[in-house]
Amino acid sequence: MSTLRHRVFWPPYLVLIGVGLYSLFNPDEMIGTITALNSGMMDQFGWLFSLGALFFFLLCLAVYVSPLGKVRIGGAEARPLLTRWRWFAITLCTTIATGILFWGTAEPLFHLHNPPPSLGISPTSHEAALFAVSTMYMHWSLIPYGIYTLAGVTFALCHYNLRQPFSLGSLLFPVLGRRAHGSLGNFIDAICLFCLVAGMSASLGAGILILSGGLGQLAGIPYSITSLGLIALGIIVTFVASAASGLLRGIRILSEINIIIFIILAVFMFIAGPTAYLVTFGMEALGEYFIHFFERSLIGTVTSDTDWAKNWTLFNWTNWLAWTPVTALFLGRISVGYTVREFIHFNLLFPALFACVWIMVFSVSSVQLDMAGEGSPLYQVVSREGGASQVIFEILARLPLAQLTSFVFLGTAFLSYVTAADSNTAAMSGISVVNNSDEKEPPLVIKVAWGILIGLVAWVMVSFAGTGENKGLDGIRILSNLGGFPALVLMLGVAWGVVKLMLNPDQFR
Repeated sequence: MSTLRHRVFWPPYLVLIGVGLYSLFNPDEMIGTITALNSGMMDQFGWLFSLGALFFFLLCLAVYVSPLGKVRIGGAEARPLLTRWRWFAITLCTTIATGILFWGTAEPLFHLHNPPPSLGISPTSHEAALFAVSTMYMHWSLIPYGIYTLAGVTFALCHYNLRQPFSLGSLLFPVLGRRAHGSLGNFIDAICLFCLVAGMSASLGAGILILSGGLGQLAGIPYSITSLGLIALGIIVTFVASAASGLLRGIRILSEINIIIFIILAVFMFIAGPTAYLVTFGMEALGEYFIHFFERSLIGTVTSDTDWAKNWTLFNWTNWLAWTPVTALFLGRISVGYTVREFIHFNLLFPALFACVWIMVFSVSSVQLDMAGEGSPLYQVVSREGGASQVIFEILARLPLAQLTSFVFLGTAFLSYVTAADSNTAAMSGISVVNNSDEKEPPLVIKVAWGILIGLVAWVMVSFAGTGENKGLDGIRILSNLGGFPALVLMLGVAWGVVKLMLNPDQFR
């Protein structure tokens, strides 16, 4: 019978639920305090987020070409838990959450109309459009998936090949040895649970805003604190129910449904939209991304655009980092039987390629429609309260089958977050208890407890943080940043451990 790890579960849970409850009674003071902490952290450590994220991606490339890349996770005789298709479907849907669905059409409009001052680009110009789409490639492809991949493959090797327990402390085993467990391991697990609750709450916040925008467009349901709360409740009930069905049963089914809908939506947009323009401009922006890869990845560190970087690039890195530690446990757990290089294919290369195709279709469509001035510019939609969540539905409304595709997109957004939250809630619950083997599911009550907390934190932050066009967005940014900093510290330790593993690949024979 599983037993609760009190020193792991209660510290982050009580701190976060205390913050959530206090915010209900005095939201302005709580949001103000958290905002000040967030601003101070970004001012002091923004450069470390930029350099760290880039380094983690480059380290993945080094692992790929090193002898470590040939190592089979679980040993030479290990057999895969999943087929390659199911592995890709689960990996993509677990990591994509609602992020690119929400930001894929809204974010490029912010960059199109407000490019970084140091670049000297005129808003809404061709150069601004190139910058907007190339920035989407930067924020949603290689570097973020490199962060996940580095952590995931490290845990997989430590758990399956070096026989370390299902604990976040195992990520630091190459550096700390047995000291990574015990009291230090409990501390690491507790901190990482805090990170993931913040990260999942930020993504849930994005999901809540998408659904709110869709319901407003399709059913006339107004944007309000009550409607946001009811949407959060619906998502939480669904992903907890899915997580309760077992590690792979609910996740596998939802992932396969979700990825098929992703493909259908992308194909529809590609055919119904300005097809030739999507390809030509999308490829031009991709070239822009690679030409300025290092400069743009470190924007705000090597340029004077610190405020822009804090709102966008650093926000993205912190959000991905907040999800990383616990996501690594799940990604590592399902990778047994494949080599390290195959892990990099299915966790970095293929998801990043999918993200680039999605951006080429949806982000370019958003920029093109705004610049063409057909009807009202899309940026006018972004400028109103909660407007960022309505951009995708405004785009779909200008294409054939608008009502049908809008409902399909709404359902996809719902399923996307449920799928990602499903796997991570299972992982969070797994490290909250002891004696939880790979085959044994953690207690349902633990999954429910984490689900309720995530929903409460997300609802508070999207309901009370920010005003006007930033209503809800500020809350998402703050949650991402607060969850990302502890994860960054852990990932620096993980990177050190990966270097040690590369220098001694013989231990896996």
